[in-house]
Amino acid sequence: MIIVTSGYFNFNADMKIKDTIDKIRAYFYTNQTRNPDFRIEQLKMLKETVIKYKSEIQKALYYDLHKSPAETMLTEIGIVLNEIDFAVKNLKEWAKTEEVETVPYLKPAKSLIVKEPFGIALIIVPFNYPLQLALTPLVGAIAAGNCAVIRTSHRTPETSKVLNQIISETFTSDYIKMFLPEEISSKDIMQGDFDYIFFTGSTQAGRQIAKTAGERLIPYTLELGGKSPVIIDDTADLKVSARRIVKGKFMNAGQTCIAPDYLFAHASIREKLILEMINAIQEFYGTYTPESTDYGRIIDIEAFNRLSKLIKSSKDKIIYGGHSDECTLYIEPTLIVEDSVNSDIMQEEIFGPLLPVLEWTDINRVKEYIRQKPKPLALYVFSEDKEFRKDIFKSLSFGGGAVNDTINHTAGENLPFGGVGASGVGRYHGKYSFYTFSHLKSILISSTERKDDIFCPPFTKEKINLINRFY
Repeated sequence: MIIVTSGYFNFNADMKIKDTIDKIRAYFYTNQTRNPDFRIEQLKMLKETVIKYKSEIQKALYYDLHKSPAETMLTEIGIVLNEIDFAVKNLKEWAKTEEVETVPYLKPAKSLIVKEPFGIALIIVPFNYPLQLALTPLVGAIAAGNCAVIRTSHRTPETSKVLNQIISETFTSDYIKMFLPEEISSKDIMQGDFDYIFFTGSTQAGRQIAKTAGERLIPYTLELGGKSPVIIDDTADLKVSARRIVKGKFMNAGQTCIAPDYLFAHASIREKLILEMINAIQEFYGTYTPESTDYGRIIDIEAFNRLSKLIKSSKDKIIYGGHSDECTLYIEPTLIVEDSVNSDIMQEEIFGPLLPVLEWTDINRVKEYIRQKPKPLALYVFSEDKEFRKDIFKSLSFGGGAVNDTINHTAGENLPFGGVGASGVGRYHGKYSFYTFSHLKSILISSTERKDDIFCPPFTKEKINLINRFY
């Protein structure tokens, strides 16, 4: 296999990937990873190493994204540790072979579902939650008995270094291997002979992953994004709603795939809601946000410039915020009073600390607008009206969501997380991670006592009558 990159043959990358996969596949074929006790031991070791490097992780994420230590514990380390604990507790139950009912015409027989690992999983990690989105899928891959290769983002160099230390210290390289971005490009890594691909990132990149994987018939999960709406009616508790919207939107400086992207507020409460959101912003981050140690920064100048263009196009509609500092990649939490769904900021996923606030009087028009757009990864409803909430959830398709909250539907191990349509393919977290990385193999154990006459020609009148009894 030869890879062409920028006009030259990238033999070195090709050979490095091939050698790595050959070694890992040889290890996989020892069947060591099929032992549930082995998997549990590996997960426990991973937990110990993550805890050991807690301080280094926090420092790295502060350097890469200006994440506070508390936010790192809540949204990165804590989620990983909970996933590990949940998998360790339940793995043996998940891994059990299941016996299911055998159809009458095959009896006496046993029908079994065997949970089998795919083999070698490739996990491609984005920049915004670089620890969580590397290790949470890895927990599922290990729990299901796979080996894995991890490739992180070039946009989080310090976190990648710490993550590489964690991986290399915990696992042998013929079992779990991590490539730093400078070692292997994202294009080159996709040429590897993997058995499963787990990708988190943009919809545009996800389409390319799907195309490449589809050409080679490699199964995949795509965790993407989109414009996730918030709908709030006139029965909602505005103070509580404002705090929870602000929390979800401005965490990690808005660089969260499930962050509220835009907000539809009932016309009668829009102004009051905006005032409450301003109060919440100032309560969380102070009146001078650049001095807040709890507020993040934009990942790089490319993302900063893209967001700056959106600020410029909305400058006459900004009711709060809008300030920025290119030197520190700081963009202030910004609220925009938006009255047109055709504006620039409503055309693409924002992925930053800018929140357009629109108003509605006819909920059917809101639903129709959302239906016409790609299916979002998340949707949030703030209302005390149960029928209103039920109608929204019944009428619209989206990955997952919450009532009177934002983003927290992803925090529990018992709820699957994933998109639908343009926002993703597949799901994970808890047992859903185990099943994502497992092939469910059907086995029928037939008895030699069963007569096969019904299945074998010639199909006499007597056999046809017997067949008709079963259908």
